[in-house]
Amino acid sequence: MTAMDFEKILGKCGDCHRYQYMLMGLYGCLMFIVSRHYFAQSVISFVPEHWCYHEQLENLSHSDIAAIYSRFENPSCTRLESITPAPDGLGWNATASPEACTRWIYNYDHGFKSMNADLNWVCDDAYKARVGQSLFFLGSMCGTLLFGLLGDRIGRIRAMVLANWCGFLGDSATIFAHSLLTFSASRFASGLAAEANAYLMYILVLEYVSPSMRNVGLNLMMAIFYCLGMISASWHAVFLGSWRSFMAWSALPQIMVTFFYFLVQESAQWLVTRHDLEGAVLRLRRVAKFNRREVSEADFELFRRHCKVKESEASSQVSMQKQARLLDALKTPRLRRRLILVLLVFTIITLCYNTMSRNVEGLGMSPFVLFTLFALTLPPSGIVQVQAQRHVGRKFTSVMSMSVTGLLTAASGIMLRMCKQPSVGMTVGLMLASRFGISVTSGATMQMSAELVPTCVRSSVLAVIHVMGAALSFASPFILHLDRYFRGASSLILCLLLLLSAWFCLLLPETRNKKLPMSLAEGEEFGRGEGMFAFLRRGKPQDLEDTSSEDNKEKLMTEKAVTC
Repeated sequence: MTAMDFEKILGKCGDCHRYQYMLMGLYGCLMFIVSRHYFAQSVISFVPEHWCYHEQLENLSHSDIAAIYSRFENPSCTRLESITPAPDGLGWNATASPEACTRWIYNYDHGFKSMNADLNWVCDDAYKARVGQSLFFLGSMCGTLLFGLLGDRIGRIRAMVLANWCGFLGDSATIFAHSLLTFSASRFASGLAAEANAYLMYILVLEYVSPSMRNVGLNLMMAIFYCLGMISASWHAVFLGSWRSFMAWSALPQIMVTFFYFLVQESAQWLVTRHDLEGAVLRLRRVAKFNRREVSEADFELFRRHCKVKESEASSQVSMQKQARLLDALKTPRLRRRLILVLLVFTIITLCYNTMSRNVEGLGMSPFVLFTLFALTLPPSGIVQVQAQRHVGRKFTSVMSMSVTGLLTAASGIMLRMCKQPSVGMTVGLMLASRFGISVTSGATMQMSAELVPTCVRSSVLAVIHVMGAALSFASPFILHLDRYFRGASSLILCLLLLLSAWFCLLLPETRNKKLPMSLAEGEEFGRGEGMFAFLRRGKPQDLEDTSSEDNKEKLMTEKAVTC
């Protein structure tokens, strides 16, 4: 009698029907919520044009105030001693005061009163917003570990709901923050949900839909709704006019994820690993009922038998799993070197991505407009990445995107540094090209990292590199803060990091058209004898499985999602 594995029983229950379309819709809604939650901290921290307050400036227009302050090196933080009309009657004469500013005049961008303006976190206190943002990334690192463990213990749905409640409570607490301590604590709580609220749902969708639907549907829903979430975050903030109102509206949708508990079935495969076969069968019955499919009891009985056989076979694999651990991988010289390079490349790219995504100020254009333009680069960058990896390989795509993005970033930094009033069009064009490039780089790096790690230790290694990436992103706000002291510093630092990661990537082997390593022994031998620039010679596949095939790609995506 034919074995009834999970893919076969799911096919009988329906893997591309009503339930799957509902899952896709819910996943799109969640990505919209996640995008707003993730970038809310950037939106509320936009710093409008500002100048030190003086009573004689009260009745002047913003353009007149800017003209008065234009002669000073640091107009935003220079306090004026006196302001007198010029002898010729054209303009004003002003003298600086040695005292520090305690009050400011703000030119609100599109009328939006940001947190920095409301709390006067500018000039000497500008670092406070950066500290809070850094705590958000620290919370993200802790949340990835916490909810990953909870997902394995109490189930994916419950862990996802709890993660979103953490995001809701953190964003709600941010509304009442008035000090650095309360702001940092609330951002840490909010950051706990930054990654977990999305990848747990990602796992559930991957499990219950067909491979073809995964490749097109998931990527399409993610790109479109994540992009829409970023755009809506910008202009919804403008519509509301206040950062506290905006945070309230960003927090509320996360409560809606609670209703997913009643709509989305728990992971049947997870229930099998918990030895709850009847619970897994119950979820599959519900999927079949929702899809209006009839599945015989004999089919479910075959599925039960298959699971019991696999469970008995697992006991013989326990010793192998115990031997194939991360520490054992570090004992193999070539594989250890490769894992270290993968860790360095992934963490550097994660830091660069998070830094560039938030670099929307001081470019001569409204940050709300720039945020929208940056969001629009996401869908086409995903298409370019997939096509490039398919035709020229993972390594070529990664190295070229890192190098080109680094050079574009350097060009924008040099322009900001050398030109007192650089061309807005040229600067924004370079930044958009850099944003497009880092999106391609990020996606290519994620896939290449997963393919280079042997299957037996892939979950643990990917867990480590994702946590390290979140940890290193702690420095992202401070890199941007350097622009206050040296204009264009963040762009030049990012250029060096990207070129360094491109060099590290050159030391890694190509994975296109190659059988991926499964054991530590295969990982040690993988890429042996391959030159640094061997990927430039496009050869024919050598009767090896193509890693870009549907099933293999989805397997890698699942493993990445489980550990991200």
